[in-house]
Amino acid sequence: MTASASREAATVVRVRIPSPLRSYTGANEVAVAIPVLAPELPPTIGGVLAALDSAYPGIRFRIVDEQRKLRPHIKLFVGGRLTRNLADPLDSASEVMIVAALSGG
Repeated sequence: MTASASREAATVVRVRIPSPLRSYTGANEVAVAIPVLAPELPPTIGGVLAALDSAYPGIRFRIVDEQRKLRPHIKLFVGGRLTRNLADPLDSASEVMIVAALSGG
């Protein structure tokens, strides 16, 4: 099998990055490629975060805690719809927006 024949298909998803996390990416929006393993297994929010962390090491830990749950101050919107489930599937045209709540006194 040649290298070109073994390449996986991928979906590219745009991810909007909040100000507190831009030190990782250097940009307010990035594109990440998520492997598509099979048509019946669409990419998920968790897959987006894994691909984001692969490109920008350490960013996922600021979004997801040790129990693999979204941190309380983080909100994720997929195509304008709020989600907290990392297993939610994406379609190929999805945009993920990460929102980080601000606090202080």
